[in-house]
Amino acid sequence: MSHIGQVINAMIAYYAGDVRRISHFLKVYGFSKAIGEMEGLDKSTQEIVEIAALTHDIGIKNSEKKYNSSAGNYQQLEGPPEAKKLLEELGTESSVIDRVCWLIAHHHTYTDIKEIDYQILVEADFLVNADEDNMSPETILKIKNKIFRTSTGNTFISTLFEATSKSHPGKSPTQND
Repeated sequence: MSHIGQVINAMIAYYAGDVRRISHFLKVYGFSKAIGEMEGLDKSTQEIVEIAALTHDIGIKNSEKKYNSSAGNYQQLEGPPEAKKLLEELGTESSVIDRVCWLIAHHHTYTDIKEIDYQILVEADFLVNADEDNMSPETILKIKNKIFRTSTGNTFISTLFEATSKSHPGKSPTQND
């Protein structure tokens, strides 16, 4: 089993029975993997992006237990210790764990994004959240203009949401026919 496969397996076990959370991190992983590959990341950065995408919301469980909330600030606080424990058990290199934990600790902070792994994680999470949260076309456009910087992320958000809203005027881009 590949290391990414081991992380997926561990995260599915971590969120056993919570299909919504498992589906969320798998979708973020899919977008992160695709954006990273299309943007030409080196192998090491690609691995970090993929692991961070799979584990980015690992802090939700403890946030809900401790604070009765899954708010982003609590996720950023509670996620790194859980991710570190899980990744150490899988034998992940300490430098990868450190970077993944940093990304988890910042994935709901949208200012001063300079590194490509950080940018990709934020974009992938927004692509999924825009659909899952039924964001309005106006909100999606504001997020696109404010946060999206990669060529691939911009293509994905435009293809997923702008084309839909143009082909169905007056209809939310996430409504089904």
